[in-house]
Amino acid sequence: MSHRSLCADAISVSYIGTGTALDHASLDVLPAQRLALLGANGSGKTTLLRCLAGSLKPDAGHVRLDDVALSYSRSGLRRHRQEVQLVLQDPDDQLFSADVFQDVSFGPINLGLDDAEVRIRVDEALDLLGIEHLRRRPIHQLSYGERKRAATAGAVAMRPCVLLLDEPTAGLDPAAVEELQSALQRLEKHDTTVVLATHDVSFALAWADSVAVVVDHAVVQGDPVDVLSDATLLRAARLRMPWSLELSGRLAADGLVGPETRARTLDELHAALRERADSLLSIHDQETP
Repeated sequence: MSHRSLCADAISVSYIGTGTALDHASLDVLPAQRLALLGANGSGKTTLLRCLAGSLKPDAGHVRLDDVALSYSRSGLRRHRQEVQLVLQDPDDQLFSADVFQDVSFGPINLGLDDAEVRIRVDEALDLLGIEHLRRRPIHQLSYGERKRAATAGAVAMRPCVLLLDEPTAGLDPAAVEELQSALQRLEKHDTTVVLATHDVSFALAWADSVAVVVDHAVVQGDPVDVLSDATLLRAARLRMPWSLELSGRLAADGLVGPETRARTLDELHAALRERADSLLSIHDQETP
């Protein structure tokens, strides 16, 4: 695997019966950057991911990999899918083999790799997703979270440069979300750039280097704190401000943390409170005779 840049350049997509999904929407996926894609149901997040993956050709605009426009010929799509893989929200839309090993090996086998290389790729993918113990488990015996990781392993076995995940945390309990986060960290160390669509604004704030909000058929992309503290944008996108930013603002208004505080995580907010408390204690000690 190696890092490649991927972008959607002013793409537009319309569906018969439902109208415009995207209208001159642009998105930049930079190498080694964590990107969270946010938006309400029906906003166009999945449509955008499908365009980036090459599974949907936009009506206008271009998808570019390292600034080279995607060719929708059979050979062009084959090359693109070796670099960019999409994992759908429902793992049952992708899992179809009898057991985990067979499912994860499907992609590498279709690349024409020999048995030894296929096994290496499957072992690698199972290890990265932390599901080596499920190698021979029948698909129908997997939990929902296990099926999600198995579907992701199938994409990882293709050794993509960019991995697109559509709502990977949906339907998972807190323990499964933590397992997913650990898997994402292992993928990043293995030089995979991850784009993650989610409704969880707090997760996006804590995890991402960049966030993109799909709203009014377009995309607003930028720094996580800047974008997710924009109340007007969030209202238009039918999203709520992350709790840590909302609480930071209230605490700052009460003088309990510094006015510049915009915490992304519980640890950051705790540190800001401790810093403010230490500062007030220091002032008190200096003023006490």
